[in-house]
Amino acid sequence: RELISNIRLQVHQKTFVKDPETSELGKNLIRESILLIDEIGFENFTFKKLGERIKSNESSVYRYFENKHKLLLYLASWYWSYLEYRLVFATNNIEDPCVRLKIAIGIVTEKVLDDTDTAHINEAILSRIIIAEFSKVMHTKEVDQENKEGFFLIYKRLNARIVSIIKEINPTYPFAESLVSTVISGALHQHFLSEHLESLSSIDIGKSVSEFYTHLITNTIQN
Repeated sequence: RELISNIRLQVHQKTFVKDPETSELGKNLIRESILLIDEIGFENFTFKKLGERIKSNESSVYRYFENKHKLLLYLASWYWSYLEYRLVFATNNIEDPCVRLKIAIGIVTEKVLDDTDTAHINEAILSRIIIAEFSKVMHTKEVDQENKEGFFLIYKRLNARIVSIIKEINPTYPFAESLVSTVISGALHQHFLSEHLESLSSIDIGKSVSEFYTHLITNTIQN
């Protein structure tokens, strides 16, 4: 994990006006935006409130992001890029696809812990934001255009990596793409339910999200 400090995670360039990774102000903006969204929710989050928090003009935020939706797209893109990095690193040089699949499921379904090598981004808090706000990333009127422009390439690439492992195990399974996208989005939903609507989830009775989806996928593709 310590290698991540030397690796630049990919984020779609159209999510930002100016790359926040290129300045201390930009990094501070990302750090505080994550904390503020976690505290007050995305609906109540504004660039004015963020500017007050970082003790800067609201206009300085607009120099980095066109609007708060683009900021959320940036955070989601960074998050999926981080998971992809972890997946690739954790499964490298493991020949058994069944072992790789179990590792991959764990990475995309369990809550993320903070990685101290990324000082300006608390991955654990960012994970909470993705769990709470993921639908707002894609469920918008602009989703088709944003998809054409490649905003979701990293998310789709993460899905595709797991799909390829499933096809190694069972090349004849016809629904690999649907299964993987269901698992990744469903894991976020299960975390949300376990925290807010406990009776709708088995996770609060000693079972983990990873256990559930490992059981679901392995039994599904074997049948």
